[in-house]
Amino acid sequence: MDADPVTYSEPKTSATTTTLTLPPTILHSIPHLGKLTVENPIESSPCYHPSPAFYLSSHDLILRRILFDLSPGTTVDEASPITAYHRAGPRREIHFDPSSVRAAIVTCGGLCPGMNTVIRELVVGLWDIYGVREIFGVAAGYRGFYSTEPIRLDPKMVDSWHKRGGTALATSRGGFDLEKIVDAIENRGFNQVYIIGGDGSMRGAVKIFHEIRRRNLDISITGIPKTVDNDIGIIDKSFGFQTAVEMAQQAISAAHVEAESAVNGIGLVKLMGRSTGHIVLHATLSSRDVDCCLIPENDFYLEGKGGLFEFLDLRLKKNGHAVIVVAEGAGQDIIPRTEVQKKEEDESGNPVFLDVGVWLKSELKSWWDREHPGELLTVKYIDPTYMIRAVPANATDNLYCTLLAHSAIHGVMAGYTGFVTGPINGNYAYIPVEEVAEAKNMVDTKDHKWAWVRSVTNQPDFLKD
Repeated sequence: MDADPVTYSEPKTSATTTTLTLPPTILHSIPHLGKLTVENPIESSPCYHPSPAFYLSSHDLILRRILFDLSPGTTVDEASPITAYHRAGPRREIHFDPSSVRAAIVTCGGLCPGMNTVIRELVVGLWDIYGVREIFGVAAGYRGFYSTEPIRLDPKMVDSWHKRGGTALATSRGGFDLEKIVDAIENRGFNQVYIIGGDGSMRGAVKIFHEIRRRNLDISITGIPKTVDNDIGIIDKSFGFQTAVEMAQQAISAAHVEAESAVNGIGLVKLMGRSTGHIVLHATLSSRDVDCCLIPENDFYLEGKGGLFEFLDLRLKKNGHAVIVVAEGAGQDIIPRTEVQKKEEDESGNPVFLDVGVWLKSELKSWWDREHPGELLTVKYIDPTYMIRAVPANATDNLYCTLLAHSAIHGVMAGYTGFVTGPINGNYAYIPVEEVAEAKNMVDTKDHKWAWVRSVTNQPDFLKD
């Protein structure tokens, strides 16, 4: 007998027009050095044919919030205004005469894929777009301002840097001496300073910016946020993050092969993420080989009902193997540590983390020996941290780094200072450096993305009764 035909219908729509009243908008403007007296050299460049719409003005804004609930009866929250930022891009008139510019570029903190690309594009952009010829690299992080001679840079020298991992300028943590740094900037005649670094480096940039303003110097300071952890707030993402997730796939794939090839095999992978679990989360969603994802924002426990061991026991009985991916900052509150270890800090003042991977591997073996004496268990622990940090940027991050560098150049040449450039809702903006230095980008475990992780792994929520 033939089946009854299926009848398709369009969803019913209302002809009612909804008028949306938005909350008030507050522009988070950034400081400006003052006069705009120089015509942008782009105007006469043979590489550009700018139309009037090519240039941006102070009226071109980007909204931070773009999602709104339009349900009937929804009221506007006057107490939560929309934040807006200046849009990044070239201005028709600029503050700095390119012939008088002496630009300094410094890389601070840990390594991250794309650092060399940013350096290269800052040099090439300043040189080719604006005709700047005095460009210098500061070696060894912040301490390099007062402890080393600056390195003269030009497009020929940096031509292939984007193909290399790490930073050709060298980097370091710590070494922040405000007076010595600003003295060096002033004495060497630098009037543009590009700081590539993470949240700690951005906090340093805030102090440098305020000291330069206190001295009333005509110097522009800008930050280019860098961290593979993607923990810098406000911007959509930090450069190097996409490359880190891509490289993490190789470690997860290897752990899966090892686990699948052993009797009761567990592949354990530790990835970067001191305070946030973005790399682990995205690697879990994209690999599809992960059975359990552990991040700093979501506490977990080992023993008892709903704990990690109970979950792994069931997963091993069902599949014969399991893969765990853990962020380096996860579980730090349940790892035993001595009084001395509780007080330890690194060069940047961050608490020293114990190796959650090594600890968890030991705990897994102890648990198995207690619960399943005489039975086989194989735990393969993989820590690809430095492999991931040290690789060159992939195509996505290289493109991103190029746009970041050029956006920063346009802002500095136009006379803006004390700002960070980065994408907000897909559009590049100029953001006060103070905001970026303090903002955090945490994984929201009540949001859809964490729910997706739970749905693909079927892991417990680790909430105790």
